[in-house]
Amino acid sequence: MSHQVIDAPSSIPDEKQKPPQDQESPKSCRDIFIAWGCNSQQISHIFERVPSLHKAKLDKLQPKLKILHDLGFSSSDLVKIISCRPRFLRSRINRHLDERFHYLENLFGSKQTLQKAILRNPSVLTYDLNKMIIPTVELYTSMGLSREDLTLMLLSRPTILPRTTLNDEKLEYIRRTGTRKDSKMYKYVVTLMAISRLETIREKIANLEKFGFTEDEVFRLIGSSPLVLTLSVDKVQRNMTYVVGCMKLPAKVVLSHPFLIFNNLDKVMKPRMIVAEKIDEMGLVPRIEGLKVFTALRMTERRFVKAYIGCHPLEIAKELMDCYLDAKDVKRLAEESRKTVHKGFPF
Repeated sequence: MSHQVIDAPSSIPDEKQKPPQDQESPKSCRDIFIAWGCNSQQISHIFERVPSLHKAKLDKLQPKLKILHDLGFSSSDLVKIISCRPRFLRSRINRHLDERFHYLENLFGSKQTLQKAILRNPSVLTYDLNKMIIPTVELYTSMGLSREDLTLMLLSRPTILPRTTLNDEKLEYIRRTGTRKDSKMYKYVVTLMAISRLETIREKIANLEKFGFTEDEVFRLIGSSPLVLTLSVDKVQRNMTYVVGCMKLPAKVVLSHPFLIFNNLDKVMKPRMIVAEKIDEMGLVPRIEGLKVFTALRMTERRFVKAYIGCHPLEIAKELMDCYLDAKDVKRLAEESRKTVHKGFPF
């Protein structure tokens, strides 16, 4: 699974972004944001996300912004926080803040890393220390996760704190993956099992069993590639159907090549296999066959084009490239009118 990296904000804000000390008292929220260093575009974005701020009580808003300022956040960080959690400024972040902040700073190891975590999930500052944060940390510690591993997971999956639940059934699932505690995959297996709904896990296991996998094989796949749990049932079904039906490969090839169910079917797998067929029809070499199929499907776009299209004379390369681009441009049936159905937490 790939994730966007957010640079840690400087612990010392720019001078322009420091709230003024000796200016006249602000008369509106806009005045407060201007004093905080926000420009017109940022202010417009904030009000667009949270229209109720127009009527917010200034004496309630100012202390919360001061907290963010003291933690080292800038005006651009404020926009990110509000974009991520529009109701953040309505939360009671000042309650027991010092105790919560010191615990979190020790957990993440530094103020800068904690700032990253807050930008990923601003609600970290609002969670109850004794009822949520400490029990969740202790739970993962008891499962064998180090502080470094837990910190990494908290940064990559910001909702771990409020969504973690482990019961006997989930613990049995973790055991059946066969993942050792010293394995690099262990932290992913434990956290993804912990934040997933039981019914969702069961549904995804059953989905793979439809293609002939035994339960033990499914758990082995999860142990080697835990991010399988983050894939939708629809994606797994489509990729597996293509592997079995169009590529004519046995379903269990996925156990040794799990990337086949992660690959983008419409932009990577189908176009490259269509080019492979075209190369075969034209009697060209090198061909994409045997084990080379797996290599070709894992290549970057540039490397694939260079290895199998750009290596031919200009006219042939153009014909292959046109074929490749046409295949990538084909939309799924009724894709544009397809409605996205949100089922809450994705896994």
